Amino acid sequence: MSTHEESQPIIPIEGKTPIPIEMPRLQQGALNLVDIATATMANIAPAMSFFFSTTLIVQAAGIASPLTIVLAAIAIALLGNTLSEFSRSIPSTGSFITFIGKTFGPISAVTTTIVISLGYIIAIASVIVISGGWMQIILQHYLQINIPWQLLTLIFTAIVFFLMVRGVHLSTRWAGYFFLLEMVVLILVSVLALITHAGSISLAPFNPLNITGGLTGLGAAFPLAVYLFVGWENSASLAEETTNPRRNVPKAIFFSILVMGLSYILFAYAMVVGFDNNASALGNAPDVPFLLVAQKISGILALLVYIAGFTSIMGALIAGSNSQSRLIFNAAREGLLPAQLAKVHPTLRTPWASFLVYSGIGLGIVYIFGWNVKPVDFFGEIATLGTILISLTYLVANLALPFYYWRYHRDQFSLLKHLILPILGVIAIGFPLWGLVAPGQEPPFSYFPWISLAIIVVALIYAVILSRRDPTLGERVGSIIADRE
Repeated sequence: MSTHEESQPIIPIEGKTPIPIEMPRLQQGALNLVDIATATMANIAPAMSFFFSTTLIVQAAGIASPLTIVLAAIAIALLGNTLSEFSRSIPSTGSFITFIGKTFGPISAVTTTIVISLGYIIAIASVIVISGGWMQIILQHYLQINIPWQLLTLIFTAIVFFLMVRGVHLSTRWAGYFFLLEMVVLILVSVLALITHAGSISLAPFNPLNITGGLTGLGAAFPLAVYLFVGWENSASLAEETTNPRRNVPKAIFFSILVMGLSYILFAYAMVVGFDNNASALGNAPDVPFLLVAQKISGILALLVYIAGFTSIMGALIAGSNSQSRLIFNAAREGLLPAQLAKVHPTLRTPWASFLVYSGIGLGIVYIFGWNVKPVDFFGEIATLGTILISLTYLVANLALPFYYWRYHRDQFSLLKHLILPILGVIAIGFPLWGLVAPGQEPPFSYFPWISLAIIVVALIYAVILSRRDPTLGERVGSIIADRE
């Protein structure tokens, strides 16, 4: 590794004598609070997430869909408390890997590395496939041109890779531009829907009695509403490149959850009002319900919604790849993965090797398993598998927070923030997680719990072997703190 790629800090390890380690560093201070908050919301991708999830949500909860989103936002805020408390203490590009590894030891760190990395790669495969699939739909619908989605997907993935290698500031800004466009369109359609259907405005969508099927409907809709927010954790892995990460990362987490929560509530409410509070018509909508609302107002508005869907997908692809591949980079430089994955560009300071592996495997999943599947169908299937692995990591992180603060910062231990809220977070994520792994589902969804279990077992075996071969592994986990040279 060239000297341009290396820094040689003295790494302080909690409870241990500092040791000199040569590890590549990213460009510190490249991002501010606005950058990482925008990148986080771009990763959440409100248009993409809302378009492809609302049909199932309204089928389960009916016109009370906005109420389920309120409850989901509260659940995500509980998870946000855990990530923000960890980030205040030990901001790290390793994010969940560092937080869980510092709490439970090197075996848990390596296991988490494999599980969360594969979870994110599998999840990004859903975004990769829908990037080409959604553009194919737009071109067919408006221009009667049929370009294979497989080719479009490859082009868009290559564009995103180029932006990421050119610099975190550049790529984050582009994700922000895409996010801004989709939000303008979504808010515009929502406001116009409320104006044109003013006679249907009421509090009915927030009345628990209007949930289709009562608690059963809520139980079916709640997990789907929770997963609208996946990507809320984006800012934590950008900590090393963020100014004052101990302050800005927690702020970005809660700000993003708040803005996205309010936005989803507005979009869902406008959608219900746009259907005049007709639960039957809403549940039986043959297309994306929000798109139909826009179409009823104006054809031009419907075109803008299609475009917003595409910019949302591209923003998610950039922001998600940027943050999530950095977990792989950090794990590699700490010795949890092969060191070759920790290579950075000598002048741009971007971890190009982890980008290449992350994007390459994601594209491989799409081409190997999704080549002959409709992109929209494959999107839902593969996203579910990735979400199971990601959600398991959320759950373990909530379990880790009380132990971490009690072990390392007992003087700062808060009964509310470090015990009660994490326990509630476990419950909040455990409920929708059970909905994904519960028996009795149709294939391929019935296979996903077993695939996830196999990944965990293999990861655990690898972690045990690696930790025995390298007794110093525990000292390197979380050894690079974001705001230290």
